[in-house]
Amino acid sequence: MAAFAEPHFSAWTQTVVSNVTVVDKVPPEMLHMVDAHWYQFPPMNPLWHSILGFAIFVLGVVSIIGNGCVIYIFTNTKALRTPSNLLVVNLAFSDFLMMFTMAPPMVINCWHETWVFGPFACELYAMLGSLFGCASIWTMTMIAFDRYNVIVKGLAGKPMTNNGALLRILGIWAFSLLWTLAPLFGWNRYVPEGNMTACGTDYLSQDFTSRSYILIYSGFVYYLPLFSIIYSYIYIIQAVSAHEKNMREQAKKMNVASLRSQEAQNTSTEMKLAKVALVTISLWFMAWTPYLVINYTGIFKAAPISPLATIWGSLFAKANAVYNPIVYGISHPKYRAALYQKFPSLSCQDNTDDGQSVASAATGVSEEKPAA
Repeated sequence: MAAFAEPHFSAWTQTVVSNVTVVDKVPPEMLHMVDAHWYQFPPMNPLWHSILGFAIFVLGVVSIIGNGCVIYIFTNTKALRTPSNLLVVNLAFSDFLMMFTMAPPMVINCWHETWVFGPFACELYAMLGSLFGCASIWTMTMIAFDRYNVIVKGLAGKPMTNNGALLRILGIWAFSLLWTLAPLFGWNRYVPEGNMTACGTDYLSQDFTSRSYILIYSGFVYYLPLFSIIYSYIYIIQAVSAHEKNMREQAKKMNVASLRSQEAQNTSTEMKLAKVALVTISLWFMAWTPYLVINYTGIFKAAPISPLATIWGSLFAKANAVYNPIVYGISHPKYRAALYQKFPSLSCQDNTDDGQSVASAATGVSEEKPAA
């Protein structure tokens, strides 16, 4: 147990190293990465490890199958191969890789009740989790900007092209990689979480380098996308509402029940598009906000953080990769139709195709409006 007595540990930490702690099963080569804060906690009940391992296993299977279907169907269905849908495929690709790389190691670690893959794998695991999470939220942000461009700007907006979509995707991954490589080069670091079965950024160190990374990273990967998406959808809803009001007034003046039914159908599709995308993004923020709160609690010492709390933060964050394919399956008629044709057992399609996919609707509207 002498390996626990690192020079930087406080005196109160060294008084408990003779007792069994949550760090007791951590391999010796990992101890330099474990913050002194965790030495005060007893081992977690094995039942929590079992619950976490089972939950991550289920989420991993659902996410890999769901996002795999989204990628396959959107890339193999001609009607869905549009510039806007390249962003949808990128989102599914990011979510797929999130659970493909996160779930198996965590299940194994939950079985062993500690991290068993060594320091380098811990850093790689944390970096990939941060990379795919950042890529997902900025892909959603680009989808929101695309919706804003089509719905709010209308004819004045420039439709997205394949090259434009690919440039956005390249920028998303370059931006995400820049932020997630930084801790490997000394700006913060990647360390085991309090439950010792996963790894993430160091939010317990009080030095300026560690705290500045958490604060600036959250600004660019949480708050900036949040405010950008809120801005986009406020104007989207306002534009759709104003359009519907004008249509009703015109119909009333002409003494008809409706005016230009095809445009009304497009408007309905636009509203559905805005609602579904907003739900998807809201689910993302519900998933990642607990983890953000844990990070802020750590750097500001606002409250005690227990290993059990870090379990829920990690679980909620990774669950985001499951939400998107479920939302698509429920809310995209064209996607449901293609899913029914290719995988009948996975679809609840009612054999009707009364709308457009949320991802492709805006492109279709932008193509139709100029001809109106």
